[in-house]
Amino acid sequence: MCGIVGYVGSEQAAPILLHGLSKLEYRGYDSAGMAVYDGEKIHVKKATGRLKVLSELTHDGTMLPGHVGIGHTRWATHGAPSEKNAHPHCSDDKMVVMVHNGIIENYQELKDKLLRKGYSFYSETDTEVAVKLIDYYYKKYEGTPVDAINHAMVRIRGSYALAVMFKDYPEEIYAARKDSPMIIGITHGEDGKEGAAYLASDVPAILNYTRHVYYIGNMEMARLRKGEVTFFNLDGDEIEKELTEVMEKYFKKQ
Repeated sequence: MCGIVGYVGSEQAAPILLHGLSKLEYRGYDSAGMAVYDGEKIHVKKATGRLKVLSELTHDGTMLPGHVGIGHTRWATHGAPSEKNAHPHCSDDKMVVMVHNGIIENYQELKDKLLRKGYSFYSETDTEVAVKLIDYYYKKYEGTPVDAINHAMVRIRGSYALAVMFKDYPEEIYAARKDSPMIIGITHGEDGKEGAAYLASDVPAILNYTRHVYYIGNMEMARLRKGEVTFFNLDGDEIEKELTEVMEKYFKKQ
């Protein structure tokens, strides 16, 4: 059981990611990490052990400035608990960064393909294979993140919830899922404040910030921007989703 949290808005992302991950500690994990984009570079910090180790390493997130980020708590499946196997994982040139829940069943087949294409691997994880597959299609077709992700989704067998950042798109997070839970929250700007968007593998991670959520469907993708979420089907066409309000009694429990 792993945990995912993502944020794009006007606040500092890292403290929000740490708070959200703390609400997912019940899921069990052996390492944690965050990637935060400061507009020029995507900074990645990872640590084994409890979430407080990552929090202390980043001074409660203050050492990772930026308004866009993704975080993860990992329970080891492919590869032993270690800093190199912890999420987030990156493409070779650090242009694409991703966290992932689930199991990619054909990761060895995909890894062999990428090795033949000149990719190298630093971890034992199926997640590194997935992010480099997305990077491969992103570069091959010179398209958009949606184009790259949907090409990868067609090739991947297994279950996954993905949260991806692209260096070329500094104020956006992309998400996709198949048979693994993911929820997306949103706040619209008011009183002079800009809106924000959140993603998580379970509702408690974002309830301190919003009760208005979308449920991304199986084999669907989403693009998160400040106060805006756009959904896509596997063909890359935009689709409409219903905004849902989390039940009041559930909200008050948090």
